[in-house]
Amino acid sequence: MNRLWDDLEHIRLATEGLWEEMRGERIFITGGTGFFGCWLVESFCHINRELGLGAQAAVLSRDPAKFAAKCPHLANDAAVTLLAGDVRDFDFPAGEFRYVIHAATEASLKQSQERPLEMLSTIVAGTERVLRFAGRCGARKFLLTSSGAVYGRQPAEMTHVPESYAGAPDPLDVASVYAEGKRASELMCVLQQKAARSRGEEFEAKIARCWAFCGPHLPLDAHFAIGNFIGDVLAGRAIEIAGDGTPRRSYLYAADLAVWLWTMLFHAPALVPINVGSARDVSIRELAETVARVLAPGTEIRVAKKAVAGAAPVRYVPSVARAEELMGLRETVGLEETIRRTAAWYGFRDGR
Repeated sequence: MNRLWDDLEHIRLATEGLWEEMRGERIFITGGTGFFGCWLVESFCHINRELGLGAQAAVLSRDPAKFAAKCPHLANDAAVTLLAGDVRDFDFPAGEFRYVIHAATEASLKQSQERPLEMLSTIVAGTERVLRFAGRCGARKFLLTSSGAVYGRQPAEMTHVPESYAGAPDPLDVASVYAEGKRASELMCVLQQKAARSRGEEFEAKIARCWAFCGPHLPLDAHFAIGNFIGDVLAGRAIEIAGDGTPRRSYLYAADLAVWLWTMLFHAPALVPINVGSARDVSIRELAETVARVLAPGTEIRVAKKAVAGAAPVRYVPSVARAEELMGLRETVGLEETIRRTAAWYGFRDGR
C-alpha cells in the first residue's frame, strides 16, 4: 500500500498546478472499473482529498458491485458515485459535469475474435452516447482514450510512429474492428466540437492515443504479454512466448499514464491527437528476459516459434515527442521498476 501511496503522490505532485479549475466541480468517467479507470478514480480520490478540492466523480460501470468488491476504498469514498449501466445506453445522471473522460471499452482480444460486432457497437455507440451526454451536461473538457491501433500496421522502416503518420488499419480485416471503432470515435469528437462551437458553446475534445502499459490492476491472464509473463513468474511457471519473440513493444508505467491523461484533460490543445506511451522499446524475448531477471533469475523461457532470419520485426512503438514538446510529459519509471512494482502489488516478494 505504501508503494501505491508513493505512486499517487507522484501523480499529485506532477499535476498539482492543474487541479484548481476542478475545485467544487463534477467529473463523469466511463470505464471506471478497467485498468485505466481504476487509476483515474484512484488518483482523483487521492488528489481530491489531499488538495481539499471538494470535487465529485460519477463513475459508470457495468457492474458496480464487482468494482466495490475489487476497490472498496474507492467505492466508499464520499466523492465517488457509482452508476450502473452499459456505455451504449446508460441513463444520464442529473446535473452539470464540466469534465468527462471516456475510458470505456477494453482492448479485449477475445471479444474482437468472438464478438467483433459487439466490440464495434460498444466503441462507436458508446462514444456517441457519452458525447451526447457531454453536450447535455454542459461539459467543457472531454478526454477520449483512443489507441495507437488507429495507425494500422507500423511500417517496418519506422521505428516510432508519430501523430502525423496517416496510416490506417485494413477496413476489410475483421481484426481491425477495435482500431476502426477508435478511428470513428475520434471523428465523432471532431463533429461534436464543431457542432458545439457553432452554437457558441465552450467544448474542447482531447484525444489520447494510448499504446501499451503496465502496473497494478493490469490483468495477468489476458492478452497482455507483460502481464502474462509476470503472472507466469508469480505462479512459478516457465515464461511462455506464443510467437517467435521478435515483435517490439514499449510499456509506460500506470502512474505515468495517469499523469499524462490528467494533464491532457486539463491542458492539451483540442483535437490535437497525442500519443500516450513509452518510446523505449524491447523485443518480446527481451521483455521476457527482463521479467525473469528482475523477479526470478533462472526462470525458464519457452519460445513457441523460430524466428525467420533477416525478417524485419513487427513494431508497435510510439513517438512521444509531441507530448514532451506540448506539455512537458516524460516517462519517469523504467521498465525494470515497472515490472518490480506490478509484481509487488500482486503480492510477489523477492526470493518467493
